[in-house]
Amino acid sequence: MSNIIIGVSGPSGSGKSLFSKSISCNFDLNNEVVIISEDGYYKNRPDLTFEERSLQNYDHPDAFEHELLFKHLLDLKSKKFINVPQYDYVSHLRKKETTKILPCSVIILEGILLLADEKIRQITDIKIYMDSPLDICLSRRIYRDSVERGRDIESVITQYNNHVRPMYFKFVEPSRKHADIIVPKGGKNHIAIDVIKAKIAQLINQNN
Repeated sequence: MSNIIIGVSGPSGSGKSLFSKSISCNFDLNNEVVIISEDGYYKNRPDLTFEERSLQNYDHPDAFEHELLFKHLLDLKSKKFINVPQYDYVSHLRKKETTKILPCSVIILEGILLLADEKIRQITDIKIYMDSPLDICLSRRIYRDSVERGRDIESVITQYNNHVRPMYFKFVEPSRKHADIIVPKGGKNHIAIDVIKAKIAQLINQNN
């Protein structure tokens, strides 16, 4: 069984997670299709205080342990299981628990800087870029971080202005040129979802 890696990248709040979940539905999750988030590979910095961790730039490539992610992808391609880190957004630390992932036909990888990393880009078979307007991305991020992650709105906006927006123009937007498919309208682009789902079904049938 050979597996296919589908990379879903784009700015924070562009609909990557929703799109990844949408293209994976109707398939046997964790058997035929698995979703891995780049966020799990944020570097663990217990050596820093909470205040110091809160000030880190989490939208720069150096914030991620991409070498471990790359190794894990190679392990899956070699039919080995992996233990994906779980990240706690409140404490800015990795949790003690990990998520065991078994090799399967299709690996959906989602994150903001996947296409900016050459090694990960080279082993990604289908590269997708979510092209959503920045004002929509910001409104989604404010809702997500305040409601789902318990952060105050002022800190979310400060982080957006200081880190998220500058890193978008420096790293995320330039990586758009590496995409095979560019998806407008975020995670609710049903035509793009149906096209990718059909491709996933084809790939799974080829492996059976």
